[in-house]
Amino acid sequence: MNIAEAIRIALQSLWANKLRSVLTLLGVVIGVAAVIAVVTFVSGINDYVAQKVFNLGADVFIISKMSPVETNVEHFLASEKRKNLIMEDYEAVHEACRHCEQVGAILSGSGKVKSGEQSISDTTIQGITPSMAVILNTDLASGRMLNETDLNSRTAVAVVGTDIVDHLMAGSDPLGREIRVDGWTYQVIGVGKKKGTTLGQSADNYVMIPITVYLKQYGAHNSSIRIWGKAQATGVPLNEAMDEARVALRSDRHDRPGGDDSFEIETNASLLGIWSGLSNTFFMATIGIAGVSLVVGGIVIMNIMLVSVTERTREIGIRKALGARREDVLLQFLIESVTLAVTGGALGVLLGVVIALCVTLLIGMPSAIKLWAVMAGLFVSASVGVFFGVYPAQKAAKLDPIVALRFET
Repeated sequence: MNIAEAIRIALQSLWANKLRSVLTLLGVVIGVAAVIAVVTFVSGINDYVAQKVFNLGADVFIISKMSPVETNVEHFLASEKRKNLIMEDYEAVHEACRHCEQVGAILSGSGKVKSGEQSISDTTIQGITPSMAVILNTDLASGRMLNETDLNSRTAVAVVGTDIVDHLMAGSDPLGREIRVDGWTYQVIGVGKKKGTTLGQSADNYVMIPITVYLKQYGAHNSSIRIWGKAQATGVPLNEAMDEARVALRSDRHDRPGGDDSFEIETNASLLGIWSGLSNTFFMATIGIAGVSLVVGGIVIMNIMLVSVTERTREIGIRKALGARREDVLLQFLIESVTLAVTGGALGVLLGVVIALCVTLLIGMPSAIKLWAVMAGLFVSASVGVFFGVYPAQKAAKLDPIVALRFET
């Protein structure tokens, strides 16, 4: 018996028992679909995070009171006890970092914005220095960006996202209009370019105001600023700029010589490393759960194949009586098991991709279909078919032809 004939006989057998075959496939389909969907989401989010972080540039560093992603509980508790970063710290870094092209500071929170009788909630309120617009590559659709005069004179002006314009000032020119942010009145001087949505959340529902005005409105005692630095574009290593900022900040905050920093300083590489660790942990946990489903599916395949061997005992006896060797019978049932598993794997891959695309369309979660994940899904399902199909195939191959011919006679 050649491979093609074995596959044909296996497919005929599966087609003859359609309902049983479909029910047998479910475990493998669910397991592979879960793996493909998770890999697609994790890959998409990783690509999105990498793109957003690297858009900041390899020459950008961020100084904060504590890391935005803290995985060590003891370090987190110790970081909470640190003094807040304040504008004096920003000014110290700004003056001392000779190899920095830009140094900026930012504070952010959420609030409610009103204009006339219209209002919008959960708006991101950002207090920034003008240099932050350069570091973050913020583009405007109209108007102007905040400047040093606005910062120093604490002028109540704002740059808004397109959501603010669409919800509160639709059909009119927003420039020069007044809005109220948590009860304070601001004049709109600029409108940012539309960014779209990510993970179901709009990236255009924001208001930018001078950081000095932000501190005046919301208070400085509960706010820790984040300081952003951008190294010069003349080939100066990022580490030199970071070292200058670190020395200035340690001196300004009176950190003990030889002691730890009372702040965190991170680059895009360190942020991506933290994110990769978290996403890999989530990925492995989900793969483990999906693996259980694959094992269950494999056990079901083995059980159905054992039933098939029992049902076809007489057929096996006839084949052996006509000259079929043990290897031929073994190959026939093994290919039947693998065909079941691979068919389930293919359906699982298709289902996983469809689920991922549907979720992306519904809530905007980034997804990226990887060829290696598709191939891995098919390979794993085929491996399940081989592993759980060996025992039934061996049992069929070892049947005595005389005993088999007497079966059910």
